[in-house]
Amino acid sequence: MATEPDQQQIYRDKVQAELNKLNAQVDEMKAKAAQAQADTKIQYTSLLEELQTRQVAVQMRLEELQAASQDAWEDIKIGVEAAWLDLQQSFQNAVAKFDQK
Repeated sequence: MATEPDQQQIYRDKVQAELNKLNAQVDEMKAKAAQAQADTKIQYTSLLEELQTRQVAVQMRLEELQAASQDAWEDIKIGVEAAWLDLQQSFQNAVAKFDQK
């Protein structure tokens, strides 16, 4: 049976892996945006800037989680999950808008 610190590391690794996967998908969107027409490029750039802000927020929360004491870990985990959900929703919205173009 894994100890609580082991479970925490597994959770951090899982979130980091998911964030890395999403980062790769955003990079693909950036490549699409770079080849878009000027008016569409402006819209793509705005969406991508919003995603990047949310990506940074998740990464910061993940770093807070890494440094958290045992007592604070659960509270910070809730913040990570909220930031992750926000990022996922923003990503899905961006994908939908990219697909409309």
